[in-house]
Amino acid sequence: MASRAASRTEERNPRTADIDIVPTEEVLRLLNAEDATVAGAVAQALPVLAEVVDKVVECVRAGGQVHYFGAGTSGRMAVLDAAEVVPTFGLDHGVFIAHHAGGDRALGTAMEDAEDDASLGADDASAVSAADVAVGITASGRTPYVAGALTTARLAGAVTVLVSSNPAAPLAGLADYVVVADTGPEAIAGSTRLKAATAQKLLLNALSTAAMVRLGRTFSNLMVSLSGTNAKLRHRQLTILMEATGADEAACRAQLTLCGGDLRLALLCLLSGLEPEAAAKALSAAEGSIRGALADQAGQSRPRFGH
Repeated sequence: MASRAASRTEERNPRTADIDIVPTEEVLRLLNAEDATVAGAVAQALPVLAEVVDKVVECVRAGGQVHYFGAGTSGRMAVLDAAEVVPTFGLDHGVFIAHHAGGDRALGTAMEDAEDDASLGADDASAVSAADVAVGITASGRTPYVAGALTTARLAGAVTVLVSSNPAAPLAGLADYVVVADTGPEAIAGSTRLKAATAQKLLLNALSTAAMVRLGRTFSNLMVSLSGTNAKLRHRQLTILMEATGADEAACRAQLTLCGGDLRLALLCLLSGLEPEAAAKALSAAEGSIRGALADQAGQSRPRFGH
């Protein structure tokens, strides 16, 4: 009982005490009301998360890696974010890496004992270096697997981060940055696949997205670094080019072909009038930022839009 009481995520929620005897729609309203509190809890964590984002940006720019570590639902949230950042932002595989206690098998089958193995976390973190950022994700803030991973990462000299829903997380001492979204007791006591997991999804999405924005992988709010790996995404590339430049579909399609399918390069060419080779050099000099490359070319801070 003392162990359960140590984390608010394990407490009983008085607002849902009658959830098993109310009509179905009321069950859903009770769950929805609890979900509605998550965004506010995440908002309280943003100042620390902003510092983490800046560290991630420094890490990626210097060629480092971002390692996520989690067990159960937390690990699945990590896998999802690390996988989706690749096609969304055209990031190379192996920059964001998710380590899930129990490996691939645990993604679809619960392996609860894996989270209790600190040595497994330590083994998974053995490749972490001083150039990297290690992010441990655990609703309770005490998962042994995450403890092993953060301990090993810290010994390697990496920047360490803890993402938790427990303000009194026991593992806080292992992290340089502690990101807490205090989501409180779950609608079903201890079921952290609910509010705590939703908070983790929001925090990891925000972390990776903000880092990609800072790394110049968006232009305005457009996904200009996405990979055209299927018909839907190739159509989206054309739509983005047309939206950002005002050019017609034929011109955008021709420019994208000329640039070998590189959306950022095609966009810079259309906005600046540069040929692909010169645009590639400008983009490299601006660390991948289209706005930066345009400002360098124009000698001013504001790029022109094609509307």
